[in-house]
Amino acid sequence: MPRIVAISTSRADYSHLYWPLRALQDAPGIELTVIATAAHAATAFGHTADEVRADGFAVEVIESLLDSDSDVGAAKTIGLCTVALADVLARLQPDLLLLIADRYEMLAPASVALALRIPMAHIEGGDISEGAIDNAVRNALTKMAHLHFTPTRDAARRVIAMGEEPWRVHHSGAPSLDHLHHSDIADANRINALLGLTPQRPVTVVAQHPLTLAADTTAELDAVLEALRDWPQQIVFCYPNADMGSRDMACRLTEFCASRNDAQVVTNLPAPDYFGLLKRASLMLGNSSSGIMETPSLGLPCVNVGRRQQGRQQASNTLQAEATAESIRQKMHKAVSPPFVAACQGIENPYGDGQAAQRIARVLTALPERFALLNKKEWL
Repeated sequence: MPRIVAISTSRADYSHLYWPLRALQDAPGIELTVIATAAHAATAFGHTADEVRADGFAVEVIESLLDSDSDVGAAKTIGLCTVALADVLARLQPDLLLLIADRYEMLAPASVALALRIPMAHIEGGDISEGAIDNAVRNALTKMAHLHFTPTRDAARRVIAMGEEPWRVHHSGAPSLDHLHHSDIADANRINALLGLTPQRPVTVVAQHPLTLAADTTAELDAVLEALRDWPQQIVFCYPNADMGSRDMACRLTEFCASRNDAQVVTNLPAPDYFGLLKRASLMLGNSSSGIMETPSLGLPCVNVGRRQQGRQQASNTLQAEATAESIRQKMHKAVSPPFVAACQGIENPYGDGQAAQRIARVLTALPERFALLNKKEWL
C-alpha cells in the first residue's frame, strides 16, 4: 500500500491541500498521513491542527513555530522543524512526500526528504512572487521535488525551463479553487451572522501580509490603513501570515479596528466560510496570493498593493496599486465602479477550473517506481 505524507503549515495551505487530500483519502490502496506543523500547532493562530484531525485525516502534529516576530525566529523555526521531521519521516518511511506552495517552513521537510531519499511532489511550482522570499523557496522546492503540479500553463513551461523533465510536470490548476465546486460554501446570511455584518452594506476584505524581502516588513501597511481610513464599506481584515513582523502588523490592525465600529480582524476562517466571505464581498484589497488566484473565479474586483506579488500572472479583475494611499484609493474607487464590476463577471481564471484535486490524485495513485522518481535528469 503506497504511503503518502502531506505537509501543511497553516490553514492557508491546508485550504489548498484539502481537496487533493480528500481525493487521496478516497482512493483505494493509499495510506495517507498529514503532518501539521508551524502555525497549525500555535495557539495564537487558532491551533488549526485540531481542524485537520476533525476533517478525518490521520494527523501528526509537530510544534516548530517560535514565539517570535523576527527573521532570526523564522530561521530557527526552520531548524526546529528539520530536527523534529527527521525522526518522524524516518519512522513513517513514506513512498512520497507531498508539499505545496512557498512557505519558508517547507524548506525543512524538503531537506529531510532529500537526505532520506524520499521522493517529493510539489504543488504550485513555477509561479512568481518577486517581492517575497516565497519566490526563492518555491524555486528551491521545484528543484528538490520529483513531480510537479503547476497552477497555470505558464508555470508549467517555467518549471520545464528550469531543467525539469516534461514527464514530471503536470498542469493541474490551483487546488484552492476546488472549494468553489465541491465545498458547501457559506451563503451571505451565514457570513452576516458569523461576522456581525450589516446585510445592506458592502464589504471589503483586506489580506495584507509582511514583506519578507524588505528591511521593514510592515512598510506598506501605513498606506493601506490610510486609504481605508474613510472608506465607506465594512472592512474585514484577514490575520497576517506567520512571517517576520506579523505580530506588529496584527497589533496595528487591531488598533485601526478600535477606531471604527464596522471593521474587524478575523484570525481564522474555514475555507467554506472564507470563500463565502469573498462571495459576500464587493472588493478584495491587499497583497495576498488569494486575491490574485481566487477572486477571478468569483468575479470579485481585486486591488493588489505593492511589490509582494510582483511578477505573478493576473486576471483582468485585478488592479495594481502602488504602495501609497493615493494610488490605493484611486484603484479602490475604480474597482467598485459599475463598469469595472460588470467587466469582472464571467472572466477566465488563469489558475484553473476547480478540478485540480482529481488531476493530482490521478498521478499520485499511479506513481512510477521509486528509483525512476529519484533519478532526475536535467532537461536540456
